[in-house]
Amino acid sequence: MTTPLIDTPSGDVLAIRGGRPLRGRVDVKGAKNLATKAMVATLLGETVSTLRDVPDLSDVAVVRSLLEVHGVRVTDGDEPGALVFDPSDVESAHFEEIDAHAGASRIPILFCGPLLHRLGQAFIPDLGGCRIGDRPIDFHLDALRKFGAIVEKQPSGIRLSAPQGLHGANIHLPYPSVGATEQVLLTAVRAKGVTELRNAAIEPEIMDLIAVLQKMGAIISYEPNRVILIEGVDELRGYDHRSIFDRNEAASWASAALATDGEIFVGGARQQEMLTFLNVFRKAGGWFDVQEDGILFRRGGELKPVIVETDVHPGFMTDWQQPLVVALTQAHGRSVVHETVYENRLGFTEALVKMGADIVVHPHGLQDGPRRVPHRPLEQAAVITGPTPLHAADIVVPDLRGGFSHVIAALTAQGESKVSGVDILSRGYEKFLGKLEALGADFDVIG
Repeated sequence: MTTPLIDTPSGDVLAIRGGRPLRGRVDVKGAKNLATKAMVATLLGETVSTLRDVPDLSDVAVVRSLLEVHGVRVTDGDEPGALVFDPSDVESAHFEEIDAHAGASRIPILFCGPLLHRLGQAFIPDLGGCRIGDRPIDFHLDALRKFGAIVEKQPSGIRLSAPQGLHGANIHLPYPSVGATEQVLLTAVRAKGVTELRNAAIEPEIMDLIAVLQKMGAIISYEPNRVILIEGVDELRGYDHRSIFDRNEAASWASAALATDGEIFVGGARQQEMLTFLNVFRKAGGWFDVQEDGILFRRGGELKPVIVETDVHPGFMTDWQQPLVVALTQAHGRSVVHETVYENRLGFTEALVKMGADIVVHPHGLQDGPRRVPHRPLEQAAVITGPTPLHAADIVVPDLRGGFSHVIAALTAQGESKVSGVDILSRGYEKFLGKLEALGADFDVIG
């Protein structure tokens, strides 16, 4: 490969020459879905916080910028990947600044609770459907109203205030939304009284955020049946915390090993947080070896068809299905993926069909056969029949996980593919191109 090592996909197009197995080691750092939320939590502390194993991602850069425009001083810590946050000078920010730094990130709405506690007000500009969608907005705003926040929707965004302060609330989420659960946690820890959150998300990243907040002085208990109790406190201090590893990235590289018939050691991956993925990986014909400092992934023989139903934790994560689908195109038989978490998440398969895959998407799901996860009105299903040789094509990245899947498909296919829009991968995969190079991928960046 002639392209020099690049930490993030700064070029827009990758020319990938596929057909060779990926072999070697990659290391995963802290989970994006924890690091960005723990960064927001620093607004709640009265003293300095240190977060370790922070991945170098564009989403992290967005949150850092948003914290800085609100007066938080952010500096590098005493080890690579450590950031130090000093919130002593938190202040209101102009919505133009917030909008300029937020980009397409969904994070700004999580600033609401902490800013209401610190400043008595918060402003989130341009929080429309193109940013995060109506359903998540409603979950967040309904919860904030129950804490006593006054929500005013304006042409330029959403203004929130809490002239009487925030108080504990009884909240039942209609769906165990990760974002809404994070909102409640970040708001309830400083609210007066007790908050009971029912039907909460319980992902490992949520539990790690609870650990962060407890270090800060919060009183939070997890009860059976997705119930979380939070007793509000008057003051929180800073924290020193090492982020949980990124299980989404670990599963993505595992699927890459499966699809390309390679062997990848994922340093930093842990078994406990990946139990559900590892079971499906094994059923699909994968082999793995759990070691002290990571997990080794490769094929264990002929790939086999599987039936997958995505679900909230402890189910099979929706972020895992897209990379896995590429590997399932090489399995002998008929696989079915029921996507029950997000609508329109199977659009990435169009590019795989263009490359020779036999995939049929059922836009309203499939009703036949026994199900563990109840059918949801928004769900879709993909039926993948294999094995089908993949051939090169010019394809466009649709989103973060779908984009990784397209790269895996290009690495699996014979010939040279051009994958456009790969810059989005810098949102969720640190040093992505450097890792591809370390695994022996043959590609060039066309900037």
